[in-house]
Amino acid sequence: MGWVARMFDARDAFVRMLLLDLSGVGYLLVGGHADRPPTTTQWLLAVPAFAAGLALHRLPRANLIVQTALLAVALHVVDDVTINQVGASWALLELTMRAGRLRTVWLAAGLLAAVDLTDSIGDPLGRALSGVFGLLVEVGVPLLLGLVIRTTGELSRQAQERAAAEQRRRESESRAARADERSAIARELHDVLAHHVASMVLRVGVARHVLPGLDPRVSEVFDDVHRTGTDALADLRRLVAVLRDPDGVRGDAALTAIEPSALPAAIGAAVDRARQAGITVEAEIDPAVGALDAVRGMAVLRLTQEALTNVAKHAGTSARARLLVSVVDGAVHWEVSDDGRGRRTAAVPDGGGHGITGMRERVEVLGGTLEAGPAGPGWRVRTVLPATETAPAVAAAPPSPRPRGTPSGPPRGGGPPAGPYAPEPA
Repeated sequence: MGWVARMFDARDAFVRMLLLDLSGVGYLLVGGHADRPPTTTQWLLAVPAFAAGLALHRLPRANLIVQTALLAVALHVVDDVTINQVGASWALLELTMRAGRLRTVWLAAGLLAAVDLTDSIGDPLGRALSGVFGLLVEVGVPLLLGLVIRTTGELSRQAQERAAAEQRRRESESRAARADERSAIARELHDVLAHHVASMVLRVGVARHVLPGLDPRVSEVFDDVHRTGTDALADLRRLVAVLRDPDGVRGDAALTAIEPSALPAAIGAAVDRARQAGITVEAEIDPAVGALDAVRGMAVLRLTQEALTNVAKHAGTSARARLLVSVVDGAVHWEVSDDGRGRRTAAVPDGGGHGITGMRERVEVLGGTLEAGPAGPGWRVRTVLPATETAPAVAAAPPSPRPRGTPSGPPRGGGPPAGPYAPEPA
């Protein structure tokens, strides 16, 4: 019965009345008695019925009253009252489907039945019984059909409400499960990782004060390790806070937020740290990055840190790198490249981790595509983060780039293939 409810939708009332009026005109012109064309009185009663049906298609009560009044007049002045009977019956059908209370429906049905029965007053028994049978068709059929359509619509609405409630329940359970998982991760980060990092920072701080006469270069290394550990603790605290409150950051909790105004300074700090490691970095940073949203800002910062770290690991600490960050029409264009001519150190391990994979996943969550591969003797990684209003939720994963060092000959060091942006150790 769903198709019946759709066919009698309240939004299509005007179309239904128009088709009914056209059917009535056709009945008067060609469907009535061929030997007796409609009289002027019939037209005078039919035209107002047609007009009222169209004009009052959104007011079923008013339409019923007008159609019933025209029927009451037609019963006493014309012989063929088919047009007015159909108009009144259809008005009852529309009212039954759309009335807010059933009491209104029963009152309307009683009014139409009373008007129709006035035509049988004083008739012989046989004709009176025929009038009662006609009453069942005129009032009973539209009333029954209207109640069926009304009930079908209510059942459909109830089913939709139940489906929506079930969907909300599933979403709530999913959010609760994710919140529990995030809380568990946050506890592990706080209880294990943060504890060890804090211990290392503390011991480095103690070493700086209890070891007198240190070489200035060693002191500089201690200071850098202490500062790096302190920054790591701050990032851990922020990540733990985000994991415990997933609504506090847009998108995935892995995309920790950063204040937009602090982004240029944070990128500058990452560049300075790379320079301290021996890399020559040429940085071109658009001042407009200070107006980025927090999530894309953090993505740019993390990509920069990861890329420059990988240059030091795989291209060498004396390599020349170039960082480009610009904002064009709301989209962030980011690129890091190197010349691949640095001096590698034995302390830097090759491959085996998830550096490129993590960068790609971070970019794809924001709707971009990460490109990484050889660029002359060096390596280049770049992406475009779309503007937030046009970025899709998740982009399709591009094919993985060929690791650096695979075009010819065995990889350096005899280990797995490695490039300046090969995955970090797990």
